[in-house]
Amino acid sequence: MATIEALRTPEERFTDLEGYDFTPNYVEDLPGYEGLRLHYIDAGDDHAQEVFLCLHGEPSWSYLYRKMGPIFSAAGHRVVAPDFFGFGRSDKPVSDATYTFDFHRRSLLAFIERLQLTNLTLVVQDWGGILGLTLPMQLGERVSRLLLMNTGLPTGEGPPSDGFIAWRDHCRAHPDLDVGALMARSIEGLGERERAAYDAPFPDARYKAGVRRFPEIVPITPIMSGAELCKRAQGWLATHWRGPVFMAVGMKDPVLGPAVMEQLRRGIPGCPPPLEVPDGGHFVQEHGEGIARAALEAFGLD
Repeated sequence: MATIEALRTPEERFTDLEGYDFTPNYVEDLPGYEGLRLHYIDAGDDHAQEVFLCLHGEPSWSYLYRKMGPIFSAAGHRVVAPDFFGFGRSDKPVSDATYTFDFHRRSLLAFIERLQLTNLTLVVQDWGGILGLTLPMQLGERVSRLLLMNTGLPTGEGPPSDGFIAWRDHCRAHPDLDVGALMARSIEGLGERERAAYDAPFPDARYKAGVRRFPEIVPITPIMSGAELCKRAQGWLATHWRGPVFMAVGMKDPVLGPAVMEQLRRGIPGCPPPLEVPDGGHFVQEHGEGIARAALEAFGLD
């Protein structure tokens, strides 16, 4: 396999991040991704029976789970939160074309296998769910529970929302997207140091190929890569899923808010009504302490 040209964000950009004191961990030998370094948080008891696998979305990184992770680990569980390639502390391929639905999904499967993760609670939001919810049908009994936040399974069978089209068009118009400014607009009360932490992975536009690509590869038509896979996952969850589910919804999300989450909920057996977070937007993990505690209680893992 040809070497993938990639950039690595200088470590000094991650010094003294607000509210984030996790030790960095890296893997550099994922099959099919030779030469690329993937970063992940690995907190709590690494011999714990339950593993909370926390998957971020666009354009965030594992920093988004700084409020939920400590709640899970304090309850005695292991917390693993990778950064997708192109995000956070992970390497960032420079070519936009590198980033495909399959590229990201295969990296997750390779990562889970590399760490031999089992007894998983999938904690997902945004692209973390678009990709992550296609995994249980392949991983089977390795996935025990689902914790769902502001996400969906796009199959391309209905027209995309106006909110999504506006977001995609905004990204097209701003190839050097100011990630910190976006997060500050999206998260009420976000401090300057937290804004800087969200911006830290991206020194300049060269590092933002992954950011540019995610909106472009959402399967909004049935012929797009990932659409058929999402449809199969949707069917599998509806007919085969039997595990516990907890759902939380940031009610101010204009793209993956209450309507999308209700559609997802109806398709998963046993999914109860969601915990509604009135002041939460798309990045509802910023209200994560209460969500994490409620989920642990619902799962009987507190």
